[in-house]
Amino acid sequence: MTNADIRQRLLEHGIQPTTQRIDVATVLLAKPQHLSAEQIQEALRATGRRVSKATVYNTLRLYCEKGLIREVIVDPTRVFYDSTTEPHHHFFNVDTGELSDIEPDAVRFLRLAEAPAGTERAGVEVLIRVRQTRV
Repeated sequence: MTNADIRQRLLEHGIQPTTQRIDVATVLLAKPQHLSAEQIQEALRATGRRVSKATVYNTLRLYCEKGLIREVIVDPTRVFYDSTTEPHHHFFNVDTGELSDIEPDAVRFLRLAEAPAGTERAGVEVLIRVRQTRV
């Protein structure tokens, strides 16, 4: 994805394409992936770009609000940012810390609980925790 492609994608989501926003998007949108804010910041440092932790977090929050990426919370201390925005599910390996996609049609529900009065379902996401097989 070129800088022009990234700039256009940001504009399509109503995001003003600043240098730092383009830098963060360059890392996160390079391919379908799940990265933490820390991993994004490390990737930026590795390429010689300097973006503060606060800027990375603020940029990721903006990207989520605008629908450019999705936030996947695996526990209160671990948040991943997902470059794939179509509905899908995840495996989270508690031993390796790896988050991986599950195709949406690989999980089926016979029935879903009714939403509480005055609300409606906005979506269903499944997170399946796995661990390495112990021999």
